[in-house]
Order: sequence, then structure tokens, then C-alpha cells
Amino acid sequence: MKLSQGIRMAWSSILANKLRTALSMLGILIGVATVISLVAMGQGSANEVSAQLQGLGTNMLSVNVTGRGSSTTLTLPQAETLGDGIDGIDGLSPTVSGSAAARYGSVQTESSVTVEGVTPDYEDVQDFHPQEGRFIAPLDLEAYSKVALLGIDTSEELFGPGVSPVGETILLSGVKYKVVGLLEPKGTSLGASNDEKILVPITTAQRLFQSEGVRTVAVKAASEETMDAVTAALEAKLSAIFRGNTNSYRITNSEELKETATSVSKTMSTMMAGVAAISLLVGGIGIMNIMLVSVTERTREIGIRKALGARKRDVLLQFLVEAASISSLGGALGIAAAFGAAAIMERTGTATQIESDIVLYSFVFSALVGIVFGLFPANKAASLKPVDALRHD
Repeated sequence: MKLSQGIRMAWSSILANKLRTALSMLGILIGVATVISLVAMGQGSANEVSAQLQGLGTNMLSVNVTGRGSSTTLTLPQAETLGDGIDGIDGLSPTVSGSAAARYGSVQTESSVTVEGVTPDYEDVQDFHPQEGRFIAPLDLEAYSKVALLGIDTSEELFGPGVSPVGETILLSGVKYKVVGLLEPKGTSLGASNDEKILVPITTAQRLFQSEGVRTVAVKAASEETMDAVTAALEAKLSAIFRGNTNSYRITNSEELKETATSVSKTMSTMMAGVAAISLLVGGIGIMNIMLVSVTERTREIGIRKALGARKRDVLLQFLVEAASISSLGGALGIAAAFGAAAIMERTGTATQIESDIVLYSFVFSALVGIVFGLFPANKAASLKPVDALRHD
């Protein structure tokens, strides 16, 4: 029997038993759709993280002091002069961070807001600029001024959309602060909103959080090419400050963060896809069970075909083609379902990216599942003796 004839016979059987065919391919359909969707979400997340880190700049370094206690933190003067004598640094910005409840009149933020104590250099180093009002000034640091700049989301939560907060007074942990600026919208970065924050002078933040030490310093290198030299120079300076204890600090750059975040995202998506692939095997078992039922129901038909000259391999081919067709059709519908799910996720704000190779692999794997799990029922049908098959009632 020719392959084309086997395909026609297989599809005739499939179309004659639509409900049974639909139930058989359901597991394959769900498995393929789930695998592709999860991988697409992982890839979309990796792309989003990469774009966010790219927006931070490829010439940014972050110095993080990881030790505990006053002896393992930088003082503010140390942090501000960390780049002195190092060529290739455009600017640096020490930061003191914490959280506090924010209130304006009777309106309070639903949760504590991130409060960052910054220096005037933060504006250019971190690329945070006011769209209204002014930024932190050197005099604010000297005078421990209780002034603040609000992120756009925090401002809208306290004052309402479209209302300027500049000139108003808010409470941070019960202390009055005058709003001197409204920050430009920045969106999210690494899953955290840059618009739900409040900036205050770093000296004021140290008093607010009762913390004299500085644990974070953002460093802006002159170019991507100078990153290695700047990193080496910073490490030498930090090693001297912390007396050779390299465990007290860590220097990371945006490229390292990008690689780490991408690696974690891909690992998670691969693990989830692996779990989802189990449903493909369950779908294969479903096809095998349905095919076994089909062999039993068509025993007499098989006997007649063999009595008329059909060979063992003809019957084997017919049932294998039928099993492969069912699983391939399920795979194709699963791919269509995955594209539909991706479109819906994009509309809800979830980034996705469906790669052509995962689509191809999923379809081929679904076809192989049908062949592998259809082999036993096909062999059972092909091994029937004509006499026994014709006696079957």
C-alpha cells in the first residue's frame, strides 16, 4: 500500500469519528499550547529585562556594600570621593534607601513608599529629571532640608491625576516635607516601578532612617570601553577602605545584570516548559488508548482487508499514519492556540515572543508522540490473523 493511500484511509477514519478524534488530540493540543506559551512568556520576559537594562546604559556600574555594621559601610564623604583620582568616570551618586508611609492631608499611600536619599549628581548619573520644579541642590544637603521630589505614580496617588504637587507639604513617617519637584515618568526596571518613589537629600534620609552609612553608589563610566579599568580602580580603592575584605563589597555592571536576569528567565521558562511537556506524554497515552479501542472495533474490517491480500505492513502503516495524523492535527491546533494566547497576553501587558524553532520542535515532537504511542496499537492490529479477525463479533 502506498503512503498516500494510507493517509487517505487514515483521514477517512478520523473524519468518521470526529468526537473520538477530538478527545484523542485534546491532550496533545493542550500540551503544545502550554509549552509554546510558557517559552514565549520566558523569552518575552528576558527581552523586557534586556531592554530595561539597556535603558540604564551600558556604561553604568553599581557599588554595593554587603557587610554589616558601621565598620563595613562607607561614610558619606568616602562615597562622594570614591571616584577621585580615577580616570574614566563621568559621575557617581551615593544613595541611602528606605521606605516610609507618605500622607497628604487625609490621603495616605496604600503601602510604604520607597524613599531614596540622593545627592545633586543623582539627576545626571541615574537620568532622573524633574518635569516640574527643581532637583535636590547642594545647599539642601548642607542644611538637612526637608524637601522632596515625587515620582509620578506617588504624586497621582496622593494628589490625583493632573494635579501639580510642587509647593505642597507632605508627611513622611509623620515629618513634614515640602515638595519641590515632580519627576518625569520612568516606567519599570527589573520588575520595580521607578515612578513609585520619593527623593530627598541624602543627609536628610540618613536622619530619617537613622543610618550614617552608605551602602549603594552608582558610578557612570565615560564609555563602555573604560568599564574594566574603572572597575579595577574602584576595587583597589574599596579593598584599601575595607582592609582587603573583598566580601564587604560587590561591583556589578549592567551587562552582568542583563546576563544574570536573562539566564534566570530562560532557566525558569525551560523548567516550566519541561513540566508542561509531560502533558504531551499524557496526550500520547490517550491516543494509544483510543487507538486500542479502534483496533478492537475494527477487528473484522482488518480481517477482511487481510483476506483480500493486505499485508502486515499495510495494516501497520494505516494505523501508524492515523495515530500520527491525530497527534499532528492536535499539535497544529495547539500552535494556533498558543498564538492566540500570546495575543491575549500582549493585550494585558504581558510580554511574549514566540520563536520559530520552538514552534517547529513542538510540532515535530507532537507527531513523534503519535508515532511512538501509536506503534503498539498498530502492531496489534497488524498481527491479527485473518481467520481470528473474521470470527470476531
